[in-house]
Formats: sequence, C-alpha cells, structure tokens
Amino acid sequence: MDGIFGPITEAAVRAFQQSRGLLVDGIVGSQTWPAIIVQVQQGSQGDAVRGVQSQFQARNLSGDPSKGLQVDGIFGPKTDAAVRGFQQAAGIGVDGIVGPFTWNALVNGVLAL
Repeated sequence: MDGIFGPITEAAVRAFQQSRGLLVDGIVGSQTWPAIIVQVQQGSQGDAVRGVQSQFQARNLSGDPSKGLQVDGIFGPKTDAAVRGFQQAAGIGVDGIVGPFTWNALVNGVLAL
C-alpha cells in the first residue's frame, strides 16, 4: 500500500465495480462506496476493525501511541467508546456501528481527536 490512487488501484476499482454490477467508471463514488464498506461493531474482529482503530490512532494527538486506541483488530468496549464519541462529535447518529456514514467521516479526516 502506497496511499496513491494510481492505475493499479483504478483497475482494482473497475474490477470490483464490474463484479458487483455497478457502473464501471473507476471512481469510488456514491454507488461504489456503499458496496465497498465493511460494517463493523462491538464483537467484530479483523482487518476492517484494524482500519477503524488505525484511523483513531492517526488522530491521537498526544504523541504517545500507548495513550491511543490499540490496533488489535478486536472491536471491544474501548473501540466502541471511541466510535460513539467520534459519532457524537461529528454529528452522526450515535449507534457504535461503523457503517457508511461513520467510515466516510473517518477517512475524510473529520475531527482531530
């Protein structure tokens, strides 16, 4: 992963869109974004949870990674509390579920926590 939306990423997006019967334009827009989202909530485990936790770790302004949310891939009570606090601060419905709206706010850099 290099963080660059280049030709390889665009090709992957196009292949994903085609596999899901979506408009194949290589753009992760209003039709593609919801299809990509992996919803996570308390009890979830895996890479999508690590992605959520990494977003919170990136917003850890303390300068001390040990004070931020641990990136362990387990959506437990601390991750739930972080998600709910973020949702409240961002004006998103507070349900503790990281679905399309919460993911969008996280990846678009809403709020520095």
